[in-house]
Amino acid sequence: MKLKEDMNPLLLQVFRSVVWVYSVITFIPWYFFSGAGSNLERARRIKANSVSRRPAGPYRAINSQEKLVAWLHPGVGTLDKMFEHAARKFPQRDCLGTREVLSEEDEIQPNGKVFKKVILGNYNWLSYDEAYQTAKCFGNGLAALSQKPQCNIAIFCETRAEWIIAAQACFMYNFPLVTLYATLGPAAIAHGLNETEVTHIITSKDLLHSRLKAILCEVPRLKYVIVVDNKPTSWPDIPRGIMVYNMDAVKKLGSKPDNSEYLYSLIKKPEPSDVAVIMYTSGSTGIPKGVMISHGNIIAGVTGMAERIPDLNETDTYIGYLPLAHVLELSAELVCISHGCRIGYSSPQTLADQSTKIKKGSKGDTSVLKPTLMAAVPEIMDRIYKNVMTKVEEMSRFQKTLFVLAYNYKMEQISKGYSTPLCDSLVFKRVRALLGGNTRLLLSGGAPLSPATQRFMNICLCCPVGQGYGLTETCGAGTITEIWDYSTGRVGAPLVCSEIMLKDWEEGGYYSKDKPNPRGEILIGGPNVTMGYYKNEAKNREDFFVDGKGQRWFCTGDIGEFHSDGCLKIIDRKKDLVKLQAGEYVSLGKVEAVLKNCPLIDNICAYANSDQSYVISFVVPNHKQLMAMAEQMQVRGTWEEICNNPQMEKEVLCIITEAAISAKLERFEIPRKIRLSSEPWTPETGLVTDAFKLKRKELKTHYQEDIERMYGGK
Repeated sequence: MKLKEDMNPLLLQVFRSVVWVYSVITFIPWYFFSGAGSNLERARRIKANSVSRRPAGPYRAINSQEKLVAWLHPGVGTLDKMFEHAARKFPQRDCLGTREVLSEEDEIQPNGKVFKKVILGNYNWLSYDEAYQTAKCFGNGLAALSQKPQCNIAIFCETRAEWIIAAQACFMYNFPLVTLYATLGPAAIAHGLNETEVTHIITSKDLLHSRLKAILCEVPRLKYVIVVDNKPTSWPDIPRGIMVYNMDAVKKLGSKPDNSEYLYSLIKKPEPSDVAVIMYTSGSTGIPKGVMISHGNIIAGVTGMAERIPDLNETDTYIGYLPLAHVLELSAELVCISHGCRIGYSSPQTLADQSTKIKKGSKGDTSVLKPTLMAAVPEIMDRIYKNVMTKVEEMSRFQKTLFVLAYNYKMEQISKGYSTPLCDSLVFKRVRALLGGNTRLLLSGGAPLSPATQRFMNICLCCPVGQGYGLTETCGAGTITEIWDYSTGRVGAPLVCSEIMLKDWEEGGYYSKDKPNPRGEILIGGPNVTMGYYKNEAKNREDFFVDGKGQRWFCTGDIGEFHSDGCLKIIDRKKDLVKLQAGEYVSLGKVEAVLKNCPLIDNICAYANSDQSYVISFVVPNHKQLMAMAEQMQVRGTWEEICNNPQMEKEVLCIITEAAISAKLERFEIPRKIRLSSEPWTPETGLVTDAFKLKRKELKTHYQEDIERMYGGK
């Protein structure tokens, strides 16, 4: 994974000699003052082992061998108590922050498209006490509008402070919260609302107009729409019988003396076993499923995650921009609230100075907020990786050489557990500034992160990049790598709230008795395993079970192997495994993970039919790289024409094949034919989930004609 060192061999030797002398002189004082020895020891120690001593497990973290941990604080077993505990402990600390919009303007692009650009000011903050009182008033207002305890209420809204305030209000008043992705299609939204029989929905002005209004007539039980935007607005074309309120109006209703304390005192407070959230997962196939998550499930998951973040406290700042309807973001924010951290809100369009909605010359959210903690999905990390490497290619020869030498030197050092303060301050400071310059931990989840991207982020952002593994069905909790573990491609040891077993999968050839490492389907057990799917008993019986000790387990469908130090590596997925005509098994996820590191590829979906002998792929090419290649090959035309050009398709396939051979893919795993897509895959197109996981069923339907063409022309 080293970068190519393109310089005179003699100069290279001189450079290495200078570095060696510098390292020898500084090593001993640095080693003792930095605590590198203890960090190395922690990185190499056993992190989990099988409590049954059988290779199949179950495996538990070393510090939860006797009993899994379910509570963060004694007696704080529900989310309303957790928020109340934080508000009492950190009343005046900043809790939720929103940037002020100073101005908006339309910017016409060279292609004629109009982009909305914004100039943003500073963050305005609600303290913990203010956030708690606001949530309480809002909950009272919902109760005054006839919302009943243990009756479902929906939220369909972008990630913002109002989302978490509304959620906390629902937790306090025991209203099970139905969460829906803001990018779900009309049929999926209507399905979720009707299945859960909601009468109240919390949404934003934009989503009410753009998505919700069109399907209101298809949700007959709906009576109240609460809009979180507080500017008074008229609501034309709303079907008769549906009342629309602003969030401020609901809070005002809830703060009336005759409502406030009286209604709150009548509410039956939630128990740990009560449903807190019904989270609809957009899923990679079919209609979304609602996962029932209890208060106790979330508390256990939050407890497990928090234990993997050293020194987590009220001085930390977290930036929230991923969808709060996704378990990764919701869990991360609840972890922060439980420890008094402040949360500043953002969006993928305003995250950095170069983001699409930020006006040139003004500051993105990370530059202003300077977060210390951040969660990301691999898709976003891959974008950062490719953008930085593209800029490196554009550097002068001297700058590029300096970057490559520093990168390779730091890679050697961190693989030994050592840091490189000089390289960090001289070379990587500008890259680190992309995320504000203060990030001390970056957590990746939602999908596997490629080793190349993980190592790149470790080096250039100068902070640990932890990989987490979990699912909505396990509250996002399962495993997280420790910050001292600089290995790549692994997802760490089980959290203190979870244990993991490996189940033999004969069809795929994975067994717990495999050497050198036990392998099999990953089963996760513990107090974080959720209550099951809403109104879907058949699927519950298929995916969940309770063992003889009364512990609940979830069958993930992912294939993993445990290493000798107790860390898990995800190596396959049952649904991604396709048997070709000649009997070879191809892991589509493995092919995609390898090829996504190719600079020419922004996204890729591998596909194979069991009655065919080879793999094909759909590819979203990198615009800049493909246009440069087209110019070199003297291919003219629009972007769409270039993507549809057979000559370009053939040339891209050659580059992909070279990358696959370099990565040591088997001959039968290498795509034989490809289709270049001129349109990017976004959650809005319905081809990927909000966590940017591929929706294979939708992609297959979308490219059906191309599949027939690529397989028909054998």
